Amino acid sequence: MNIQAGKLEIMKLVLETDNPDILESIKALFKKNTTADYWENLAQEQKDDILQGIKEIENGELIDYEDFMEKHR
Repeated sequence: MNIQAGKLEIMKLVLETDNPDILESIKALFKKNTTADYWENLAQEQKDDILQGIKEIENGELIDYEDFMEKHR
């Protein structure tokens, strides 16, 4: 079954049901899927570190990988 056929089958089932529990479960699935964002699960310190890294990259404060590895081997 291709994706479009699957979508049509699900739509048909949704339209035919009068069971509010099923409809709420489907809504919950979509909410869970769309709101799952890794950023929300990070600690503030982790977010700050990532944002600092992005800022350093934007300012050209980069270190070549090989140079870094040479210093730490």
